Amino acid sequence: MVGDETSAAGDGDRVAIAAIVRRFFDAFTSGPDSTARLDALRDVFLPEAVIIRTCGGVPTVYGVDTFIAPRRDLLSDGTLTGFREWPLAGRTEIFGDVAQHFCAYAKAGVQDGTAFTGRGMKTLQFVRTPAGWRISAVAWDDERDGLTLDPRWPHAAPH
Repeated sequence: MVGDETSAAGDGDRVAIAAIVRRFFDAFTSGPDSTARLDALRDVFLPEAVIIRTCGGVPTVYGVDTFIAPRRDLLSDGTLTGFREWPLAGRTEIFGDVAQHFCAYAKAGVQDGTAFTGRGMKTLQFVRTPAGWRISAVAWDDERDGLTLDPRWPHAAPH
């Protein structure tokens, strides 16, 4: 079955994964405590997790620390202000000890004095560990010329 429900998934798993997804997106907000929120992401990633930015070019592959460090600097040094990312709509699928969350997302902020907005799609992969669900991989792509969100996605109408 395709969609939001799988027979093997319990409500507790869905709640735990949803909390991690919220924590992931909430970390990308400029202002007070941005450094602490980003540093706290280490608690929800496997230490060996892979994070990949595609966005139309050669994919950039990060480890957890190489992903967090430049974002911590950008969100705390005043270069990027009023910034936040948030999920628009998504679906979570769970089978046993693996899960994925695929979602549309949006972002907005001011970088070097210029306001901007953007949208894209992210996929977060999860594994169950003895300590609970952890992110094992993240990948994303953003809208650009020739690539826009499918309007059939909820909340994905053109901005």
